[in-house]
Amino acid sequence: MQLRYNYRLYPDAAQREALARSFGCARVVFNDGLRLRQQVREAGGKYVSDADLSKLVITQAKDTPQRAWLGEVSAVVLQQALADLNTAYRNFFASITGKRKGRTVAPPRFRSRKDNRQAIRFTKNSRFKVLDNGRLRLPKIGDVHVRWSRDLPSEPSSVTVIKDAAGRYVASFVVQTNTEETLPPVDSEVGIDLGLTHFAVLSDGTKVAAPKFLRRAARKLKRLQQDLSRKQRGSQNRKKAVVKVARAHARVADTRRDWQHKLSTRIIRDNQAVYVEDLCVTGLGRTRLAKSVHDARWASFTAMLEYKAARYGRVFAKVDRFAPTSQTCSACSRIDGPKPLSVRSWTRPCGAAHDRDINAAINVLAAGRAESLNACGAQVRPARVLAPRREAGIRPDAACSTRSVEGIPVL
Repeated sequence: MQLRYNYRLYPDAAQREALARSFGCARVVFNDGLRLRQQVREAGGKYVSDADLSKLVITQAKDTPQRAWLGEVSAVVLQQALADLNTAYRNFFASITGKRKGRTVAPPRFRSRKDNRQAIRFTKNSRFKVLDNGRLRLPKIGDVHVRWSRDLPSEPSSVTVIKDAAGRYVASFVVQTNTEETLPPVDSEVGIDLGLTHFAVLSDGTKVAAPKFLRRAARKLKRLQQDLSRKQRGSQNRKKAVVKVARAHARVADTRRDWQHKLSTRIIRDNQAVYVEDLCVTGLGRTRLAKSVHDARWASFTAMLEYKAARYGRVFAKVDRFAPTSQTCSACSRIDGPKPLSVRSWTRPCGAAHDRDINAAINVLAAGRAESLNACGAQVRPARVLAPRREAGIRPDAACSTRSVEGIPVL
């Protein structure tokens, strides 16, 4: 599988100027291509193909006085900017036609030099190279110093140079990992219930407290935002204050990401199968708990579990978000109805005493096992089908049935 390995870059003054020039040229080519396609569409013309677009906004544009400075940067950077535009268009068309799942993708938008994130990409055609002295040689930029925190597992196929809002430069390498990383099998399986008070509650009873990185840094962020609001717009002091705020937020994000990586790696190494609940983070982000939900970053954590499970030969699955994991008794499997969030523990009529989060984690594990594949590759549970028309309603001659509190049908 393909993975990304990120490393910090420390370019000197001349290299930072060359990178800024490359960022600007890639942005101009992207905007020129987008503008050309919009003009052709408004005029009622045909969609400009990728090859024709490259010829118009790169090859022929270099011969004009207005775009002659495009030749000062690597041609691969310009081609990759158009590749990003083409990918954005294809994702948009696939989204509106229904071929792409998920939320509707918006059409591509113009890039601005004031964007918080600037990026350029070099492929093998550009002949970038990692030198023996540890520096990264980039065409028409130079040999950039890299802080190697770990070795690359294989030769990279491309490298993306990113400048974030905090002014940091990062080299993101795309590498192909081998199949020798599969971990030895273990017997344990785990279900995970994600929450806010406890970030993760495992089915074996382990509770992982939520670090709340953003809440802990709120006091410092408030002071930096107040300092930023006092600066005059367009001044140099305001630009410095913006960088300070961005660095504080980047420190929070980096700390959270590092903590989630360590936790997800430990869970994947200790368990053969991992099951989590498919939470609707977008919907929860619109509630009064939005700040805490975004601080938890459940989506990024589950994404780490998913790709690490595929990398190390583990099983990962998501349980349906509508499964009543908090309403079902893990001992007798009876559904006793919804409960307010203030109810953290209760005792069932069957005699079982439940902790709300642990009970939900056990039910997530049971649901994940039930929805896993059997030895023949088929679903253990049959798929849901529509009922025949004659069975969809209540027949007049049918006996009326009710359901008791404990879920036992009573005629």
